[in-house]
Amino acid sequence: MSKVCPVTGKGPVSGNARSHSLRATRRRWNVNLQRFKVNVDGKLVEVRMSARAYRTLNKTVKAKAKDEAENN
Repeated sequence: MSKVCPVTGKGPVSGNARSHSLRATRRRWNVNLQRFKVNVDGKLVEVRMSARAYRTLNKTVKAKAKDEAENN
């Protein structure tokens, strides 16, 4: 299973884990992928995306709904 978010393209990042004595060992930080049900073209589709991408999508959907409510 891929560790890349299909919405944002974010993937794992690598770096060093530092112990108390500052010894460096390689490690990686994976993306926080979660399963979400998203409405795509009127259908509910289960998508694995990062939690940050889901929050951003929710924010834009809510903003659009608010704008439409104010215009009507």
